[in-house]
Amino acid sequence: MKPRLLLAGLVLYTAALSTAQEMPPMPVLFTAAIEGEVRGTVELTGSVTSRRASVVASEVAGLVVELKARRGDRVERGAPLVRLRSNNARLRLEAVEGELKEAEARRRLAESARDRGRRLFAEEVLSQEQLDERLSEFEATQGRVDQLAAEVDRLRDELARTTVRAPFAGVVTVERVNVGEWINAGGAVVEMVDVSHLELELEVPEGQISGVVPGEPVAIVFDALEGLEVEGRVRAVVPAASPQARTFPVMVEIDNRDEKIGVGMLGRARLAVGEASRSVLVPKDAVVSQGRQDVVFVLDDENRPAAVEVRTGVALDGWVAIDADIEPGERVVTVGNERLQPGMPVAPELKEYPRP
Repeated sequence: MKPRLLLAGLVLYTAALSTAQEMPPMPVLFTAAIEGEVRGTVELTGSVTSRRASVVASEVAGLVVELKARRGDRVERGAPLVRLRSNNARLRLEAVEGELKEAEARRRLAESARDRGRRLFAEEVLSQEQLDERLSEFEATQGRVDQLAAEVDRLRDELARTTVRAPFAGVVTVERVNVGEWINAGGAVVEMVDVSHLELELEVPEGQISGVVPGEPVAIVFDALEGLEVEGRVRAVVPAASPQARTFPVMVEIDNRDEKIGVGMLGRARLAVGEASRSVLVPKDAVVSQGRQDVVFVLDDENRPAAVEVRTGVALDGWVAIDADIEPGERVVTVGNERLQPGMPVAPELKEYPRP
């Protein structure tokens, strides 16, 4: 039985090979590997923080009557978060607005009297003292109007502040008040974080911190998100080491517009350190994961792909440094390589990538 099974397997393999040879060439895109200057890398794990996190407070005292945003809600800048009772503020505003209308009517009368007095004084019908009285009356009514107008503005501002609004676009993470609670001016209502602009905080050993340069790209992998890889950039190196660990904080900016990454997640970052050296670079699209191994498909002179095992290094603007038996100028497959097998017939077409 065993020889027969072996023969059957050989027949199936031969048939599959013959079928593959008869298949039309698979269309793929390729580009040439290049040589560039890169530095050594170190892999560090850090925690995600938000560039903006705030305990939002009320500027006025009042009774909470409505929670407009709850924990987990995403809000835009200026969106209402909590509403306080505003009846008293509204009544005071209406009363002062009534006084203002009355004062404006008195000012108009005083203005007419002033203008008429000036004409009569010019005709020598009124004395200087009588004209001064009319001028003084007008100034008094104008002062009263200005005073009440300022009070109206203040009350309108106070009324507007009975609705606490989001200082920036973000997510409500903690509710600090409930409906029916009284809060004083300065009392916290919610906690918020901006999840669009995050940072990964890394602790870099002092022996390697001199090679970290702000602005450089950093490849970050989030295992909690099924190995999601994003590219960040070093924003700042904090020049204050931890006394115990002798490590320096390095802040790496992360663009999180799709909001997949959460505050507090752990990320593995590959950070460039040390002196620059020459290395072979290929586009990130050229690297294919096969199990625990990364490979790059290289085309030979007959346009036959061969899988070459690689170890990836630092990322540079869409390219990645590799340690592999690949020379600059060799053609590497960048599109269509996911389903590619060594030796398959392909129809290659050049795709240009911007150099890093």
